Amino acid sequence: MKLCHVLRNAAAFRTAFDFGEREVAHWFPGHMAKGIKQMRATIKNESLDVRPHLLVLNKMDLADLSTKERTVKELERSGMRNILFTDSLKQRDDNIKKLVPMVTELINNKPRFNRDENTSYCLMVIGVPNVGKSSLINSLRRTYLKKGRASRVGGEPGITKAVLTRIQVCDRPIMHLLDTPGVLPPKIESVETGMKLALCGTILDHLVGEDVIADYLLYSLNRLQKFSYVEKYGLGDPSDDIQHVLKRIAVKLGKTQRVKAITGVGNITIKIPNYTAAAYDFIRAFRRGELGQVMLN
Repeated sequence: MKLCHVLRNAAAFRTAFDFGEREVAHWFPGHMAKGIKQMRATIKNESLDVRPHLLVLNKMDLADLSTKERTVKELERSGMRNILFTDSLKQRDDNIKKLVPMVTELINNKPRFNRDENTSYCLMVIGVPNVGKSSLINSLRRTYLKKGRASRVGGEPGITKAVLTRIQVCDRPIMHLLDTPGVLPPKIESVETGMKLALCGTILDHLVGEDVIADYLLYSLNRLQKFSYVEKYGLGDPSDDIQHVLKRIAVKLGKTQRVKAITGVGNITIKIPNYTAAAYDFIRAFRRGELGQVMLN
């Protein structure tokens, strides 16, 4: 695939994505509202900024680490000082080992919480859906207690539906974590922001539509001149036509479905490409980092 040929094709790609009349109001599942209510009750309606907190940026294996320093500086300018990058799916992640000491130091440096008689800690894990909160808890248990997972995990948002009971992750010091459902603001600022969240797996695919998410992914990859999908699926050339791309993916992966066709001599069953299955594979490949590092600015 010659660069000049690719760039010539890129000139005809879309410069904007048509979001149509879509709204994001229905992308806020009921369990999120329930989860927020439960969390507020648990912390007795206190705002989080009055308590020591640590920002954990998980799934660092999927991140573009060339922007790590810039990201940290931007967070520090916003007042966030305690930041930890982790990959909770690794059997051994050195950064996971830093979490308990960091938390202990944070608490001990806050006079309000530095009480000698209190030798155990209970912390709440809060974040948007599908960022690995439950995986983080399980990783801590594996690291400090040498025990298996205690919190259910999955590759889609909404696995954790409610604030669970306390889960011990360490015995020196004694530390428990509360797993919580992933939450988003009830009011997402724009449809495009919602689409980016959906593409990253923080909103259930079927609420948005796998075909729509796949089309937005294709638009984003082409706009950023990230054409690794061409070689991965054997397309030959980049394309801005999602139907063409999904058909080629379905054919390459053997993803078909049977449908009935009405003809003049009777009904017959034929095989056609399964576009939904192809869209799902395309999206999953992006989320697994198989299409390269992509910054959705």
